[in-house]
Amino acid sequence: MTGTRDPAATRARIFEAAAAEFAAYGIAGARIDRIAREARANKQLIYAYFGNKSELFAQVLEKRLVDHARNMPVDADDPDAWVDRLLEYHDTHPQLLRLLMWEGLEYGTGAIPREEERTAHWDRKAEVFADAQRRGAIGTALPPRDLAFILLGVAAWYTAMPQMRRILVGDTDEARARLRESVRTTVRQIIGKP
Repeated sequence: MTGTRDPAATRARIFEAAAAEFAAYGIAGARIDRIAREARANKQLIYAYFGNKSELFAQVLEKRLVDHARNMPVDADDPDAWVDRLLEYHDTHPQLLRLLMWEGLEYGTGAIPREEERTAHWDRKAEVFADAQRRGAIGTALPPRDLAFILLGVAAWYTAMPQMRRILVGDTDEARARLRESVRTTVRQIIGKP
């Protein structure tokens, strides 16, 4: 590396390289050597900035989740628009679902890093559904946390399993548009909206 050092730019390069590496290989398969090479940084700097590989993964996933939360607030009053935004977000940001799937594979049912903060975040999202239920804006009696989990699964599966989408539905623009409409219809049915 030549020129003056820019720690913020170096951290950003490391972060982006790590996000791509973890999305492709998971925690166990990711290699700090590849992250360092892609980020044009040395390994020692990665450890100094982020700690160990597991901590780097946790920070990458946390940032992606914060970005998602900022861009995708739950809208129980307009489920069609919310689902459209979710589908579009996951189509254009497939790393997030890949990182979440790797996290599930790596940690299973065990505790995950920053679990308390993430639980609090999802408590707030579930409260949006609880509020909509209290106001009568949605007609389901499902517990709000269950509802959030089910709806996220319905919306995420579209992008998370592209091979199954292709096999079952087809891979044409028409097939994808039809499936998106089916996802919207399913969400409306689950939450009890006409």
